[in-house]
Amino acid sequence: MLKSLIRGTASALLAVAMATASAAQVAPPPTSGPAHVQAHVQLPVDALMQDAGEYARRFGVPFDEALRRLRAQGDSVPATDALRETFKDRWAGIAIEHLPTYRIVVLLTGTDPVPDQQVVAGGMTVPIVFRTGAAATREAVLAAITTYQAKIRDSLPHPPGLGVDQRTGELVVMTASSDADLDRNGELRERIAAMTGVPVRIDVVDRPPVDMQAVIAPAAPAVAPASSGAIEGGGRVVGTVDGKRYACTTGFVVSDGIRNGVVTAAHCPDTLSYVGKRPSDGSREDWPLAFVGQWGWGYQDVQVNIATAPGIAYAPLFYADTAKTLARPVATWRYRTSTRAGDFVCHRGERTGYSCAVVAMVDFAPAGDLCGGACLPTWVAVEGPTCKAGDSGAPVFEGTTALGIVKGGTYRRDGTCLFYYYMSTDYLPQGWTLLHQ
Repeated sequence: MLKSLIRGTASALLAVAMATASAAQVAPPPTSGPAHVQAHVQLPVDALMQDAGEYARRFGVPFDEALRRLRAQGDSVPATDALRETFKDRWAGIAIEHLPTYRIVVLLTGTDPVPDQQVVAGGMTVPIVFRTGAAATREAVLAAITTYQAKIRDSLPHPPGLGVDQRTGELVVMTASSDADLDRNGELRERIAAMTGVPVRIDVVDRPPVDMQAVIAPAAPAVAPASSGAIEGGGRVVGTVDGKRYACTTGFVVSDGIRNGVVTAAHCPDTLSYVGKRPSDGSREDWPLAFVGQWGWGYQDVQVNIATAPGIAYAPLFYADTAKTLARPVATWRYRTSTRAGDFVCHRGERTGYSCAVVAMVDFAPAGDLCGGACLPTWVAVEGPTCKAGDSGAPVFEGTTALGIVKGGTYRRDGTCLFYYYMSTDYLPQGWTLLHQ
């Protein structure tokens, strides 16, 4: 349920999205002063070690190997950005592979071979393997989505999700399970491929995507706010709309150079309260957050709120564990175009806590009309199995690098999370930037 949404053509919105991305990346101002923090603030090495523990469990590698790989993941970004520029006329995609060995795979069009390379990153040598023969560049597949999204949606009973699989160079059409019969003998795939002129794959999903705010029980009467406290990312916010009470998660703390605030998803209630802790004894109290504005359309799902109680500070931090005993500083952020399929990223949602998984698609347009109509292919999809209602607005991060805020998810028939998707920090509202250390 996005509020006050602006509709427009996909091509026009995408142009605005690119302009907004440039404006949003102005260097943000530091916090204006010390803030009271309840959680232990991690050093960058602590954050890396925590994520490496999750990586080691996920891929069954020793902890020290997981540390090297996560260092290499961040350190290799400049090299892969340079490769994308070098091979821009042939670029079909890029992906990080974790098994059986850690390597970077670049997919190119054409048949002219490219010798494999390697990059020294994170204290290890990472192979870069080039695969040729892709039928279309990434830009061609994105152009096909922009041009034919409306026709594809109109041709199916339920509007599908669309995305670019950079591992294979295919346009992925995610149809509802109730529409699966339309692809008998590959008929739907062939029809869409003929329409778009790019390779197509049909994937079937059990349940339609949904935004991830959670309906919760009415709360006890609010406790008067304390004279001091700090608002951080990854915290709980609650609000009421039409008699129903909802819970969401704060993303990151932001500034417009004059005011500090916090972002969450635009489909969350306008007027919110941040569920904080009383500095004296740690007991719960609700800090009112005034609504500043929301931006919810093809490529954005974000709003800004500001505390109204006196003495509430803003920490350039976000919670990084389920119990909210650990907080991380925001050191930097990453452009969506520098994010790769297979990157290992984490999020901290109010419903699911802290978890990590790999990026499935960097160019994803969720199904349905969750963006004031059709969504643009600017959302980043991350594999499950951890996402639930209440995670809306949650911070997505890699170590101390901010990546985005959660919008919604798609679920299997049994209710488990198939994948969630987030809005990159590229698309913060114009004039608002991340508060960082």
